[in-house]
Amino acid sequence: MKCINKCVSLSLVVIMAFSLISCGKKEENVSSYNIYDTSDVYGITHNGAGSDVELFAKDLCVTGDEDLGTSAVDSQVASGAAAFNITEQSCVYAQSVHEKLYPASTTKILTAYIACIKGDLDEFYTISENAVDQASDSSVINLRAGDVISLRDLLYGLMLRSGNDAAVAIAEGISGDVESFAELMNQTATEIGATNSHFITPNGLHDENHYTTVYDMYLILNTALQNENFYNIFTATTYTANYTSQGSAKTVDWRTTNQYLSGNVHQPNGFTILGGKTGTTGAAGYCLVLLSQNEDGDKIISIVFNADCRSNLYLLMNQMLSNYCT
Repeated sequence: MKCINKCVSLSLVVIMAFSLISCGKKEENVSSYNIYDTSDVYGITHNGAGSDVELFAKDLCVTGDEDLGTSAVDSQVASGAAAFNITEQSCVYAQSVHEKLYPASTTKILTAYIACIKGDLDEFYTISENAVDQASDSSVINLRAGDVISLRDLLYGLMLRSGNDAAVAIAEGISGDVESFAELMNQTATEIGATNSHFITPNGLHDENHYTTVYDMYLILNTALQNENFYNIFTATTYTANYTSQGSAKTVDWRTTNQYLSGNVHQPNGFTILGGKTGTTGAAGYCLVLLSQNEDGDKIISIVFNADCRSNLYLLMNQMLSNYCT
């Protein structure tokens, strides 16, 4: 009898304990999510109701894999191309924009941007033997080992005359060597969102593992243009450099390789060509990354990669601008 009473008493204690534990705790309904609450309420993010969540692509032109407008132009002359109205944040022409292609010297856009954000443009660099060790047919600004030249002058030589020696000198000045600078290039590209690219050199000389896409190049240039120093260099037509070569003062004048700005190619009616970067290798074909402005004041980034000849490069660029960017 005593045993029964003890068991009953113990059972009552256990029941009361569970009752006390659940007392005051209302069972939650997982389907009761309020769509008008912020994610902070549910512990998903740390942004409060009054916080602004920054979206990565909020100021970018976004495009998928589909081509756009290719049937109305001679698109067959190039492997990839696009036109982006960066004022209205819209892609108005797209041709294989996510296909991996070789950028040739348009690579120097990224090199110049990194130099503008990481370097002091008034700092002087001493040119190494490695920087001047370029092939006989390489595009150079004719630097010599031991020359002393500012980063600013190197950048104008890089962008106007497409100096491969200038690119190596910049890489060594910023990072110590080309390999370390290439790591910085890839890191910077990833931060920009250009995740389908991989860079090996600062000048774009051919390497199978050195590639980008039309869309990634748009992302890179769009970011770079927000830097005032880069914008001034990118939109320059001529520049006079003064530096020390073999112990003597040297002055040289450089002009752009952009055929629009040099006057060798007629600019499309209604457009002002502001700046650009050319690139050419056997594997990359003829490339051009361009910044222009239409009559409405809209700024346009337009890109052609791997055109089969120089005349067709500018033909397709003209067609894209005239047909889709007015």
